Amino acid sequence: MAYIEPAPIKDKENPLESMMERFNIAAEKLGLSNEVYNVLKNPAKQVIVSLPITMDSGEIQVFEGIRVIHSNILGPAKGGIRFAPDVNVDEVRALAAWMTWKCAVVDIPYGGGKGGVRCNPREMSRGEIERLVRAYTIAMIDVFGPDKDIPAPDLGTGSREMAWLMDEYSKARGMTVNAVVTGKPLVLGGSLGRTEATGRGVMVSALTAMEKLKINPFKATCAVQGFGNVGAWAAFLLEERGLKIVAVSDISGAYFNENGINIQEAINYRDGNQGTLEGFKGAEKLSDPMEILALEVDVLVPAAVEDVITGKNVNNIKAKLIVEGANGPTSFNADKVINEKGIMAVPDILANAGGVTVSYFEWVQNRLGYKWTAERVNRRSDRIMKEAFDHVYQASQKYNVPMRIAAYIVAIDKVAQTYNYRGGF
Repeated sequence: MAYIEPAPIKDKENPLESMMERFNIAAEKLGLSNEVYNVLKNPAKQVIVSLPITMDSGEIQVFEGIRVIHSNILGPAKGGIRFAPDVNVDEVRALAAWMTWKCAVVDIPYGGGKGGVRCNPREMSRGEIERLVRAYTIAMIDVFGPDKDIPAPDLGTGSREMAWLMDEYSKARGMTVNAVVTGKPLVLGGSLGRTEATGRGVMVSALTAMEKLKINPFKATCAVQGFGNVGAWAAFLLEERGLKIVAVSDISGAYFNENGINIQEAINYRDGNQGTLEGFKGAEKLSDPMEILALEVDVLVPAAVEDVITGKNVNNIKAKLIVEGANGPTSFNADKVINEKGIMAVPDILANAGGVTVSYFEWVQNRLGYKWTAERVNRRSDRIMKEAFDHVYQASQKYNVPMRIAAYIVAIDKVAQTYNYRGGF
């Protein structure tokens, strides 16, 4: 098979380049044809729009809006919309590809998409953000659709923005279309269980991996980097199932207590303290927040930002199991060392796919016009996450590769098979 050789790895720590390196290894293992390799490597559609918005001052400011559909082979594209100052086409393209693999790993009938607007929502009023969301929706009116491309929240957006998007799309279509977007408020057709879904998926992945590694959860210790929605829920649910959470961290620093941190207390403190753990008395503050990655624990959950475990610090990791709550927390350079040390790493495209799984349930409920109980959502989500883990674990045994490459093999194989059955393009 004639591959275009990827550029040699410098000491680069770019999560998106890391993803392509892993994609190439998995494609090589599967023996993908050039045709399928090139189809899966390139996005199906890229749309870039200019969005003139009247600011509160009365001046007109023009923003750049992007939407990339990486693949619609398995079904409609699915992926978030981020509002951030550094949004660019290359980043959105790579994140859209990530969504393709994530949906394929958990076997839900979606392709991958991603969107973004280059802006700084922290410096914008509620009215300016609303006008921007509505303008973006109208500009993408022929891209979005419950059977074509279903957006969701991401960095800088939330349920409020999704409500505006749904409303604007519905007005343009002359009827209420709940299923055009997920991550909506409950009253507009959002799903129960969505808030904790990603953290819950991390918990299920961790417990399933611990079973394989014969680690007893009631004797296990865990450190969670990142105490936002994903990290806090993962910590809370793992603690509920017997693990001792000895360290957590957020933007204010890392906090350690060898006897275990009471996670509910930490969440209550954070929520009453402008969203940070600064001054939390239930644990001592570590001098360096990155120390949390090097603690003697059984389970490490990086659930903060991308690119935290790199070639520079991977040798310090002492955990037996890494479960990635964040997207791209481990660089390609660090993978080799993790594998050599015999650490099992449950990759992001598997471990944090609980979020997109429950987004899928939200879309299904909207299509049915029927609401599920939280118990049903959790039960079905747990089953999908456990089955996905088992499939990836089997692939890792079959191909004798780490879990990360196995996850890419499972995802790419599913999309490639579907492409071949559909007869290509």
